[in-house]
Amino acid sequence: MVHAPDDVRANAEAKTPVALANKFSRLRPGLLENTTDSIKHTLRSLSRRWVSLDEEADSLNKMIHDLVQEAVPQLVESYGISIHTAAEILIVVGDNPERIKSEAALAKLAGISPIPASSGKTSGRYRINRGGHKKLNAAIYRMAIVRMRGHELTRAYVAPRTAEGKTKRDIVRCLKRYIIREVYRLLRYGLKVAEYVT
Repeated sequence: MVHAPDDVRANAEAKTPVALANKFSRLRPGLLENTTDSIKHTLRSLSRRWVSLDEEADSLNKMIHDLVQEAVPQLVESYGISIHTAAEILIVVGDNPERIKSEAALAKLAGISPIPASSGKTSGRYRINRGGHKKLNAAIYRMAIVRMRGHELTRAYVAPRTAEGKTKRDIVRCLKRYIIREVYRLLRYGLKVAEYVT
């Protein structure tokens, strides 16, 4: 695009990637007689490939959507759980069915369970288990952030905790525990936790 002729670059900045790809996929560069022709050939080739891959991605996303809706529609109905997040949860759970015997087991698998961090001088301290499944942990983290931004119940939980002086990291850690409980119940029983325990 930097070296493309003015007629090709015209109005390009105002267009979305989809509009640009559709526009350039219809270019008719003609013979390769100069650099302008070669640039047009390259743009058309890249754009046609982009459009094809975009259509393929849409098709795959629809398949994922249909599979998740068929397997666990109650999971997607919960606030902050997108189709892709639900698919990530199902993949991890499906790969480890023998390990998920309880809510605590799912929390441990997600790397959200607390483990003792006491020393000889202190007791009763805990830290987060960092040995869990990274992608599942990231999915639960995304759900916590989405809920903190737009879920009224979560915002009602966060406000007093912030006023108490808790850091965002501590609040997210607590939310992740609540969310993993909800996810476990939705997967196991199809029930939705209506309120956070305060």
